[in-house]
Amino acid sequence: MPREVTADGITWSCIQALAGLGNNPAKAEAARSDGVADCYRVVCTPSGRAHSVQIELPGGWEETCTDDEILAAIHATLR
Repeated sequence: MPREVTADGITWSCIQALAGLGNNPAKAEAARSDGVADCYRVVCTPSGRAHSVQIELPGGWEETCTDDEILAAIHATLR
């Protein structure tokens, strides 16, 4: 399920990369960030724009990361 965060009038819809592939352990492993334990690729798509970004967040990010932490990761990618 996507997580939405909003800043500066833009709503970002974020979901773990490859989330739609099911619960197969091999597929879940594919979403992990290379070389970083408990870190996953997350794709965030802005409202009204075509340019998505890929960020890296810790496991459980959907519940544990604040909106500000997710937005900071997005903005760091855009710089």
